[in-house]
Amino acid sequence: MNVLLWGALPYVAFALLVAGIVWRYRYDRFGWTTRSSQIYESKLLNIASPVFHYGILFVLAGHLLGLFVPASWTDAIGVTAHTYHLFSLYGGTLAGAVALAGIALLVYRRRTRAPVFRATTANDKVMYLVLVAAIVLGMWAKVAHSTPTAGYEYRDTIAPWARSLFRLSPDIGLMSGVPVLYQIHAVVGMLLIALVPYTRLIHMFAAPVQYLFRPYIVYRSPDERQLARRGAAAGVVTRVREEPAKLLPHAEARLRPAWRCA
Repeated sequence: MNVLLWGALPYVAFALLVAGIVWRYRYDRFGWTTRSSQIYESKLLNIASPVFHYGILFVLAGHLLGLFVPASWTDAIGVTAHTYHLFSLYGGTLAGAVALAGIALLVYRRRTRAPVFRATTANDKVMYLVLVAAIVLGMWAKVAHSTPTAGYEYRDTIAPWARSLFRLSPDIGLMSGVPVLYQIHAVVGMLLIALVPYTRLIHMFAAPVQYLFRPYIVYRSPDERQLARRGAAAGVVTRVREEPAKLLPHAEARLRPAWRCA
């Protein structure tokens, strides 16, 4: 079982992630969106969406820092183990709570706004369930195995295991003594990674990074004289359409006999 969970499952999840991204890019580019429901309701969305996104970004940043930055690096810049523990405990818990608050508002909006609820798919429900489970389990594991003075040092076990995956030589033995809550959190996290490209979470890979490098757009102030000439011309056209008899009496007179003959 350890080989399956900590030696094979991570690569299966990563393969599903990459395959899903490639498939969506090649065959479902127009579906590569958040499927936004802002057209149905925007007041709650304008609150819930930023709350969730800020929270989940800090959660992701904390995971990247904790898993892929060795303890020796933080020690080298003067961050003690106790300081790091406090930052992880309180900062990570706060980020998770903010993300959960955003999700709660988003779910409340979907349940109480009929058009938004009708636009909710089974795919969305599964995505919310797995996402909430991953966040809650992570917070639960951290709080259950921590005190203000000390806590479980996952940087000695889970972090080296995670880095060993990228060397294609997973150190499965490191995960054997990890607390069960952390293990369940890791498994659910891998499931979430595998689901990302098949849900609306795919939009995280569509950030407009090219905007940072595109040429500047030049805006020129309008020429008042040119606008005045265009306005005058538009006024004449409008008057011709509304009052042709007054503006073109001779033309109407010439046309009248021909009209009568017809």
